[in-house]
Amino acid sequence: MVEQIEVVDDEPQDADVAEDEESEPMISEPGKLMRIAVMLREVQEEARRADADEAGRGRLRQVHERALNELCGILSNDLQDELSQFTFDFDNETPSQSELMIAQAQLIGWLEGLFQGIQAAIFNQQAAARKQLEAMRGRGLPAGATAGGEQGETPGRSPGNYL
Repeated sequence: MVEQIEVVDDEPQDADVAEDEESEPMISEPGKLMRIAVMLREVQEEARRADADEAGRGRLRQVHERALNELCGILSNDLQDELSQFTFDFDNETPSQSELMIAQAQLIGWLEGLFQGIQAAIFNQQAAARKQLEAMRGRGLPAGATAGGEQGETPGRSPGNYL
């Protein structure tokens, strides 16, 4: 089963955008995204606790690069471009402990920002839906009207402010 999530922003879309780009989900597999993010957080915590030797740093680099590749496979093109702007390639075959920690922290920070952006978009969508529902309810009956007749109406009198 493939899970899909699409975050819709409030900005109007350009008319020139192709239909398949509009229907492309921002994140094709949110469950996989969450698993990668949690795994990266745990790897970062473990790397902080232990001094990694050259083999360990090489393995951490492989995990980092594999996580980036997996993320690119489930993110939209826009998010892939954004992610690529905030990541860097390691200069050496085996990066230093500090290079790895900075790269991991940067990636985890980007993912947390992505999650917060999704939460904010969902909150905005819920607020807009709530506002729309209240507007629909408000148009249903005139003010002061009830299903059984006018509020405070007595037989033989018309409703109004005057006696």
